Amino acid sequence: MSRSYFRNVHFKSDDGLKLYARDYPGPTTDAPVVLCLHGLSRNSRDFEDLAPLLQQTHRVIIPDQRGRGRSDFDDHVERYTPQTYILDTLRLLDELSVGTFSLVGTSMGGLMAMGISALAPGRLQRVVLNDIGPVIADRGLNRIKQSVGSKMVFPDWSAAAQYLATVNETAFPNYMASDWLRFAARACSQQAGEVALDYDPNITGPLSGANAEVSPDDLWPLFDTLANTSVLLIRGALSDLLDQSCVEEMQRRHPTIEFLEVAGVGHAPMLDEPGVSDTLISFLNPPIDR
Repeated sequence: MSRSYFRNVHFKSDDGLKLYARDYPGPTTDAPVVLCLHGLSRNSRDFEDLAPLLQQTHRVIIPDQRGRGRSDFDDHVERYTPQTYILDTLRLLDELSVGTFSLVGTSMGGLMAMGISALAPGRLQRVVLNDIGPVIADRGLNRIKQSVGSKMVFPDWSAAAQYLATVNETAFPNYMASDWLRFAARACSQQAGEVALDYDPNITGPLSGANAEVSPDDLWPLFDTLANTSVLLIRGALSDLLDQSCVEEMQRRHPTIEFLEVAGVGHAPMLDEPGVSDTLISFLNPPIDR
């Protein structure tokens, strides 16, 4: 069996939605588990290149959060929140009989990591936060509000790639046409003869609601729950969501945090940039003291 094999997992949320995850087996049946969590408008395909590398040493579990990819959309827009996604994810892990695990969280997935640390202390082993911190820069949040949340349908993959390039070119200024086609293959899906962004446009509903404004200080207590957990923080050098001042405060509060800045990309690194996967894999597989 090739290590890139994964099985499709379908499970029910507490409120009855049918949700989906990829489950990549590790090299042994008792291999440690790493959970990969995608960003706001993304899905499990974001990790399809990283997962085969991780599964050389780990079992890799990657859910599509509700409203994304192969998971059901939610008619109750108010439930599109990190708190709900965390409960969905913990239910998945319980159904798969996973106790402790490491976690790679991109953007919203990193916020979920902090929430899981607070809600399920002791289950997290090592955590990778990809371009996210307790303070979300206003310019990045405003960009997300403007670019995510509309139903976008395209006549073909080329048109989808061109649109994604226009929206994301400041974050990935060195991408070529082939890179944007690959980006589109992860962010979109074929639907009724057309190509569409692979998420429910309503996922941003809570961002514009009465509770959308969150004080930056509100998330620091969640980050502080990671104080005794090994953490690797990755930041895109061009990020508009994670400012350097936030990185410095994270380092002050968590003096042993490891840090990697990825040159030439913004929010969020795809984790396939040169040297990034090597650093991530080394972090998840620390030397064993003898």
